[in-house]
Amino acid sequence: MRLVITGGAGFLGSHLAERFLGQGHAVTVLDNLLTGRLENIEPLFGRPGFTFVKQDVTNFIHVPGKVDAVLHFASPASPDDYAKYPIPTLKVGALGTHKALGLAKDKKAIFMIASTSEIYGDPLVTPQKEDYWGNVNPIGPRGVYDEAKRFAEAMTMAYHRYHKMPVRILRIFNTYGPRMRKNDGRAVPNFITQALKNKPITVYGRGNQTRSLCYVSDLVAGIDALLHSNINTPVNIGNPRELTILSIAKLIKKLTGSRSAIVHKPLPTDDPKVRRPDIALAKRELKWQPRVSLEEGLKATIEYFRS
Repeated sequence: MRLVITGGAGFLGSHLAERFLGQGHAVTVLDNLLTGRLENIEPLFGRPGFTFVKQDVTNFIHVPGKVDAVLHFASPASPDDYAKYPIPTLKVGALGTHKALGLAKDKKAIFMIASTSEIYGDPLVTPQKEDYWGNVNPIGPRGVYDEAKRFAEAMTMAYHRYHKMPVRILRIFNTYGPRMRKNDGRAVPNFITQALKNKPITVYGRGNQTRSLCYVSDLVAGIDALLHSNINTPVNIGNPRELTILSIAKLIKKLTGSRSAIVHKPLPTDDPKVRRPDIALAKRELKWQPRVSLEEGLKATIEYFRS
């Protein structure tokens, strides 16, 4: 196969590019490097079948030759990023999705959108199942990301229904692992960076809000399985093991051997109180479930940050 990955120099995109190249596929990465980094894909340069194009995918996309799948992963993806880049976040979810869908339609390719558990907002039901419509504040600070992804899903389904295109809608739950940026703004890199420097570990609110952390290799395996399925409706990919933010901070402190104190700061606006995927659909249809334990995954991530 030949795959086009938008946002392929980012944390998740680079792991996907590496996996598909390793399987013998050709991979073209499109990335404007707003939050992606060349160092994530530097080991792939010079490998047969790999191409990198620096491009803003909110503009017209042209990729010569045949394309079998377009994976739209371009987007700022952390609260710090979309607070810093609110308009590019909305544009890449709307215009970028439109351009990527257009490329897939032209090439008669499968289209995959990297959606997110954030489309559920601050959920009123738990665990979150694919048929839950969510509880999102469209005009809050997180709305730029949540609504961009909700729009992206709506447009993807419109292309599927109107143009009969094969599509895959991937709802990603909290994922962590090597190649995250230390100043990413998400909990795991924040906690690890602070712990390794023996600086205070910042927990927002009382820390009793929950997250479900999936190691990147598990997520990538789920993405691969979904791409090769025939499911055109949304699928949750994540780890259903639910933990409080405070317990994650304490575990990272323990695993790093840190002397850091844990300090509490006010909870950000619209911060979700719970996050836990219902992965029954993925288990049943994709024969997928996460395999890497939290402790194992955090140790590998901590070693990456140490280095």
